[in-house]
Amino acid sequence: MAFEAKLKYLRISPRKVRLVADMVRGKKVDEAQTILTFTVKKGAQPILKLLNSALANVKNNAKQNTDNLIISKIIVNEGPTLKRMMPRAKGRGDRIMKRTSHIVLVLDEDKRKNKKLKIQKKENNKKIIKKETKK
Repeated sequence: MAFEAKLKYLRISPRKVRLVADMVRGKKVDEAQTILTFTVKKGAQPILKLLNSALANVKNNAKQNTDNLIISKIIVNEGPTLKRMMPRAKGRGDRIMKRTSHIVLVLDEDKRKNKKLKIQKKENNKKIIKKETKK
């Protein structure tokens, strides 16, 4: 079962937040928390806070164990842009765009263990076939 948490109107550019989101996408929750704790990027702290919020939702609302959860989906969308002016030479003004982000984080159960076993079995079969053809 998927669990979702949202963060809206984060005052960091979506481009900067996506760099951090790409680092934790598909990772286990424990591993993602460790990565976010030691990441120096500005977007790491809000994503860590959102991840902890999603975990609290799973524990309190669904009464489930959080050990086998992974970040199955994390989407960073663009929110509304605040437009500001900065005075320039000869009475002109340049526009400054203060961008915001919306983040959607989805936690799901880890089903990758079964897939890894199937891949290993296929690789073993290929190795056996290769050995038979060489003889």
